[in-house]
Amino acid sequence: MHLPNYKDGSIVNLMSSINKAFGGRSSYQPLKNFDIADISKKNIVLIIIDGLGYEYLSKHGRENFLYKNLRGKITSVLPSTTASAMTSFMTGVAPGQHALTGWFMYLKELGIVTRTLPFESRAGNLKLEEGKIKFEDIYKEKSFFEDLKASSFYVGNKKYIDSQYTQTVTKGARKLAFSNINEFFEKIISALDKKGRKFIFAYWAEFDSICHRKGTDSKEAKKHFEMLDKKIAILSKSLKNKNTAIIITADHGLINTKEKSRFIKLENHPKFIETLSMPLSGEPRFVYCYVKPSKIKQFENYVKTKFKNVCSVHKSSDLIKKNYFGLFEYSENLKDRVGDYVLIMKEDYVMKDLVFGEDRNIFIGNHGGTSKEEILVPLVVVEC
Repeated sequence: MHLPNYKDGSIVNLMSSINKAFGGRSSYQPLKNFDIADISKKNIVLIIIDGLGYEYLSKHGRENFLYKNLRGKITSVLPSTTASAMTSFMTGVAPGQHALTGWFMYLKELGIVTRTLPFESRAGNLKLEEGKIKFEDIYKEKSFFEDLKASSFYVGNKKYIDSQYTQTVTKGARKLAFSNINEFFEKIISALDKKGRKFIFAYWAEFDSICHRKGTDSKEAKKHFEMLDKKIAILSKSLKNKNTAIIITADHGLINTKEKSRFIKLENHPKFIETLSMPLSGEPRFVYCYVKPSKIKQFENYVKTKFKNVCSVHKSSDLIKKNYFGLFEYSENLKDRVGDYVLIMKEDYVMKDLVFGEDRNIFIGNHGGTSKEEILVPLVVVEC
């Protein structure tokens, strides 16, 4: 099991380093062994490639530009998933503080399990904003950009740039929308042409989507990675003598699940389902379970017998105490959003249930768990 290093070796600490480079202070310590002196007067471009794990880069990219500029590896957060990790990038704090605890999240305020980033109900995909519910009603953390001592830009896909989530977590940044890979890099360059010292946060999601559908060992993933690598190399050359540093990392990596026996479908476990007070939330590899008080013993016995090779079981309160979700004082909402128990998948297992109106998506590439493939992400730095 690989855990986040919130002390001085995670994506949260990277954001503290960037904040420090612009003269700011953070509650979390800067990254250890990352000297910001050389970039403390430069523009900084932070490129997040969704799903590009350290293990993937080490296995498939040793001859590539990104690997040649690799400074080392850092950790994601828990769960190692976009909803939690991207929000940590956008705030500079861990999930314990921002309390966005996975793609599926139970909101006590609403009494339902939601899909966090689209901001809709899990059952039926009902848009919460149509019920006059605002994302800010369930989310209180300040944006990383708001107090940053630099002109800030967020480069995001036009499909999502106007979402309630994006609008909330990017407050303080000017938003630049793209629709394809060429526009992605064009927007970065155009932001750098603005006056003053700049921080540019650019997010690319397609690599993760390909790895979900095809797997990390697929030719499609390799082709896409090669294309990204070449584009970033070209970008770095175009910025030569432009007083800019490019930092490339990821929100998480992925692990492949190819054997059907590794997909645990809860409809095959009715005795387990009857112990739950609501559908699963969190991630298929980092599962939050809300358990009926009268069924706790049945729940624990079932997991320890039927699922003993599938997952480890933990009281959510124990993981909070052990700092799985971050350091320091936690959000008052955290305990309500991580269930009574957490099931952490072993090896490449995945656990899923189904709710009304939901199609079953069986992915080859998965994330959210504690394997090195999911938790470790690269730290690539290019000084132009």
